[in-house]
Amino acid sequence: MSRAFFIPLLSLLFTAGPAFANESDWRQWRGPNGNGVAASSAKPPLTWSETQNVKWKAYIPGRGLSSPVVVGDLVLVTTASEDGQFLLAYARSDGSIRWKERVHEGGIPTELHRKNSAATPTPASDGENVYVSFHNSDRVFLTAYTLKGERLWHRDAGPYTCDYRYGYAPSPTLHGKKIIISAEFLADGFLAAFATDDGSELWRTERKVKTSYSSPIVASIGGRDQILLSGAAKVSAYDPESGGILWQVDGSSSATCGTMVWSGDAVFASGGFPNQETLAVRVGETPSVLWKNNDKSYEQSLLYHDGHLYAFNDGGIALCWNAKTGEEKWKVRLGGPVSASPTLAGGRIYAMNERGIIYVYEPNPEQFIKLAENSLGDEGFATPVFVGNEAFLRAAKTEGEREEWLYCLSELED
Repeated sequence: MSRAFFIPLLSLLFTAGPAFANESDWRQWRGPNGNGVAASSAKPPLTWSETQNVKWKAYIPGRGLSSPVVVGDLVLVTTASEDGQFLLAYARSDGSIRWKERVHEGGIPTELHRKNSAATPTPASDGENVYVSFHNSDRVFLTAYTLKGERLWHRDAGPYTCDYRYGYAPSPTLHGKKIIISAEFLADGFLAAFATDDGSELWRTERKVKTSYSSPIVASIGGRDQILLSGAAKVSAYDPESGGILWQVDGSSSATCGTMVWSGDAVFASGGFPNQETLAVRVGETPSVLWKNNDKSYEQSLLYHDGHLYAFNDGGIALCWNAKTGEEKWKVRLGGPVSASPTLAGGRIYAMNERGIIYVYEPNPEQFIKLAENSLGDEGFATPVFVGNEAFLRAAKTEGEREEWLYCLSELED
């Protein structure tokens, strides 16, 4: 229950501004369109190992569960250790460290779920600057840096005290000149937007609910932009300009971790505590539930592709449903447990479990076809990202003294 750990390739067009503008980058959680689908130009390798198709690997001090983001010639990750909470920038070309900035010294949360970390939210970038959120001293802080590592501003976004004492997880999302974050807990939970130029607060909406962990995401549905967010036994949409509620439907569960996905006028969500449910909602003048079942993807986000919904759930089971009807097309046990989310890249689905094994299979609704099974290290929580011919993967080795590594994978000649 630890992270946010947490659409077709249609004419989906964000009006969200530069955060999604460059297909040669991966600028925030869930990628160029916020849906776990890589750009059409992505051609990552099918197979790899410690000795095959590793362009470079770089040491990450400390521990974190955030996915890397790729912005121009930089790969950025967050991490935390006894020395503080950090943002690190590596050279995309060779993995050399460009800069390392301590965002916080002291104040690191001491009560965390064993699967969580003090550096779980994935950074977000608009191509000019990078924005990071950290849980520190029972607050959520937002900090902006230039791509050269110069601090621009640092803001206290609001309080956060997890009702379960499991820590914080939601990643920030960009929409135009706004950065949007959520922090859900009973006392003072909120959804809020801040200006990217100076960190000033633009709006704030109450989300005083039992702690939930999902990341908000902005989608264009029915001709308007909407912030999608699950949790509190609701599937909800908010206006990114004002923070006002647009619609809500009962569904999923009290606590969710996955980021919602969408296609046309339908949105999809899943949750797992205390009940488990996956559902589809048609968004219209009167939103309504299209279908639901009792499967769950609690920590993972779902993946939509070409009329079908794919999942790789907590127990390591891969599933495919018809997105319109909810009909189960297939269900295959691969191996768990699972925290990372499945991603579509180069016409393949890449899905990693917590043992660092990545299963590669076809997005084929007629049958499950496994293409490869790869592993690096023996621990994998952060969702890999895919840009151009490269994949960027965060993995750890836990035998002996734990070590965490950032890998750049590419099809290399023998």
